[in-house]
Amino acid sequence: MATGGITDVPGVLVGHQQGPSTGVTVLLVPEGAAAAVDVRGGPTGTRELDVLDPANLVRRVQAICLAGGGGSGLAAADGVVAWLAEHERGFPVGRSAAEVVPIVPTATIADLPPADRAQAPDAAVGYAACQAAVTGPVPVGRIGVGTGARLGSFAGAIGTAGVRLPAGPVVGALVVANALGEPVDADGELLAAGFAGVRPVAIGSAVAGRVGGTIAVVAVDVALDKADCRRLAVAGHDGLARAIRPAAAGPDPVTVFALATGVRPAPATPDGGPDQATRDRAGLLNQLGAAAADAVERAVALAVLGVNPADPALSPVGTRDNAP
Repeated sequence: MATGGITDVPGVLVGHQQGPSTGVTVLLVPEGAAAAVDVRGGPTGTRELDVLDPANLVRRVQAICLAGGGGSGLAAADGVVAWLAEHERGFPVGRSAAEVVPIVPTATIADLPPADRAQAPDAAVGYAACQAAVTGPVPVGRIGVGTGARLGSFAGAIGTAGVRLPAGPVVGALVVANALGEPVDADGELLAAGFAGVRPVAIGSAVAGRVGGTIAVVAVDVALDKADCRRLAVAGHDGLARAIRPAAAGPDPVTVFALATGVRPAPATPDGGPDQATRDRAGLLNQLGAAAADAVERAVALAVLGVNPADPALSPVGTRDNAP
C-alpha cells in the first residue's frame, strides 16, 4: 500500500531551506537511527560517510544533510551539527546530556557552475533547514536541495513516496532527482515526453563539463543494524536504475542512504529456533529491499511529474544540447 512519503516513517522529520539557485534538505532523526550508505558513479562531495561502516563504533546518526553547491555546500552540515548540539542530540562523549557529538553524514549535488559557487549554502542555511523540519507532509518540487536540480532534459526536483508492507512496516524514500540521465517509465520510455516544447535528445547522451549527482534516502521503522541498512541502500539503487536512464552516467555520482529508526521491533520467532529466526529476518529484509526500490522509483516519478510545465521557472529546461 502506498503512503504519503518518508515522514510516514515514525521518527523522521524533513526540513528545507533555499536561496535563488540552490538549497539544503535535512532529514532529522533526533532520537537516532541506524544508517548506512552506498555510493556509485563518479566523485561527489561527502562528509562523515566513514562512520556508517558497520565496523566502526558509532551506531546511530541524528541527521542526513543533502546540500547543493557541490563540495562548497558541505559547509551546510556545520549548521545541522550546531542545531543538534543545541538540542543535546548526538553521540555521547561525557557524563552530561550536553556532551554530545552530533553525527550528520552529508552528500552534495553539483547544481551550480563554478562561477556561482559563492552561492553555495553555508552553515546558516543548514541551521534554518533544521528549524523548518516537519513530521507531516513534506513539501516537494524545486525546494531545498532540489531548487537547482536538473534531470536530463527536464527540471529536476525533490520527490518522496512510501510503501506500507502487509505486516505493518513502513518504508519511505526521498530523492533529489539530479542526473545526466533521463527520467523513464516502467517501459523505458521518456517519462515526461508530453511536456510542451521539449525535444529530448537520445537517452543516455552526455553533456561535457557537467556533473549531476542524484541522492536518495530510504527510511524504515524496523529495528535494523548498519549492515542491514547497507542492504537497503543497495536496493535503493534498483529503484533509481528503473527511473533514470542511465542512473549513473560517467561522472554522475549516485548516493543512497538508508535509515532505520527502530520504532518497530524486528520480528521474533521464539518457538521456531535460531534457524527459523534467521529465515524470518532474511525474508523481512527481502521485503524491505523490494519496497525500498519501489519507493525510490515512485519518488523520482513524482518529482518529475510534479514540476509544473506551465510555470517558466519550473518548466523543462529544454534540450541538453543547449545546456550551459
